[in-house]
Amino acid sequence: MDKLGVYLSLGSNIGDREKYLRAAISRLEEYFLCGAVVSSFLETEPWGFECENNFINCVVRFDIPSADQNPYLHCHRILSVCKEIESSLGREQNVEFDSQGKRVYHSRPIDIDIIFYGNEEVDLPDLKVPHPLAGERDFVLIPLAEVAKEGIKDRFPRIFSSK
Repeated sequence: MDKLGVYLSLGSNIGDREKYLRAAISRLEEYFLCGAVVSSFLETEPWGFECENNFINCVVRFDIPSADQNPYLHCHRILSVCKEIESSLGREQNVEFDSQGKRVYHSRPIDIDIIFYGNEEVDLPDLKVPHPLAGERDFVLIPLAEVAKEGIKDRFPRIFSSK
């Protein structure tokens, strides 16, 4: 059976950052029922806001059976699982926007974003896959390069050529 690569970006800048990342990876492995291919952990400065606490980031890949699942429904389920994990690890789910409608970022114990779901593209009001900002973020691109399956750069050149 063909495998579908699901790529997630994880980051933490509060408390025991590595512990939060490892706990999130473990819970994601329970959800996907398989082990993750995990990049190196990368320490980075905050992106999109000012803060004294650096992040530790990584990218994980899950190779799951491609069983003709509706990508919109499955990605939404994965998003729900990611939000449940974030909440269980102490993240407050309060999304804020400034007066110009730009997202306001804050420090957080854990952040999990869906970067890719196989070759699929999902465009919903609350979920865009591939992640629309992935190509602007070295903290995604550098660890992603470690775990990306062959051909992913060719399938999504706009992500990899935006830097």
